[in-house]
Amino acid sequence: MNYIEKIDDFFKKKSELPKMVIIYWPTASWKTAMSINIAKKLNSEIISTDSRQIFRESNIGTAKITLEEMDWIKHHMVDICNLDEEFSVWAYKKQSEKIIENLYKQNKIPILAWWTGLYIDSIIYDFEIPEILADKNLREKLEQEAKEFWVDFVYEQLKKIDPENYEKVHKNNVQYVIRAIEVKILSWKSKYENPVKKKLKYDVLFLTPYTWDREKLYSRIDLRVDLMFEKWLEEEIQSLIRKWYSRKSFWLKSIWYTEYFDYLEWVYSYEEMIEKIKQHSRNYAKRQLTWFRKYENTN
Repeated sequence: MNYIEKIDDFFKKKSELPKMVIIYWPTASWKTAMSINIAKKLNSEIISTDSRQIFRESNIGTAKITLEEMDWIKHHMVDICNLDEEFSVWAYKKQSEKIIENLYKQNKIPILAWWTGLYIDSIIYDFEIPEILADKNLREKLEQEAKEFWVDFVYEQLKKIDPENYEKVHKNNVQYVIRAIEVKILSWKSKYENPVKKKLKYDVLFLTPYTWDREKLYSRIDLRVDLMFEKWLEEEIQSLIRKWYSRKSFWLKSIWYTEYFDYLEWVYSYEEMIEKIKQHSRNYAKRQLTWFRKYENTN
């Protein structure tokens, strides 16, 4: 059954819960075109769940959708804050829920597309996220430790104080590891309750590629990295540096940008930087595919 048939079948079934469509495909997997086609079919709008595309100016390094690609379909939660601003899952949940409510008032079915698993869970499951403000001193201390003693040192701290989150997050996701430690220390409870044990708030159609060929996906990722550098990724990063953004800026700590800053600081050669970006992007896609599995039996 193709995704159009799945959508038709989904809307034939009655439900007491409001309906929602979620397009949850890994990076470099044609999901942009698919989401546009679905939005046109449903005469609706798209809410981005990409935690990096919410930031202005970082376009190439986040593979941000362009106006041309949007094809007149309205997109929400894209380009809503600056790179040096904090933006939490709590903030995402509050803003997105207002958009969803407004779409239902217009008799439109919300379409959540792209990828950040925790953003999606914050919307679809009935659980609360505490608003924990950042502790600048604690964060800088942890960032310094990660730099001086490597990521493993900070990652082990998370294991000691929050083993549940330790099992969920990869050590290379330094930003989240540090934030998880920060939240645990400040509130002494996990930032996220376990959404698997909670009920869905919506009747959700998950469109996910359970049978995606990994070798094919990894090949597409490697090709995307090469294309990004052909599309002036370096010029984009240099432009951000000239605007006084540093590697400490909130989302310049993510894949693509982190490796480039390491290259500038002579940690990697140019060729090593390219290979590291490809490797980390493949690891990222692997974690995405792992996350998909919990949705497999939801529909």
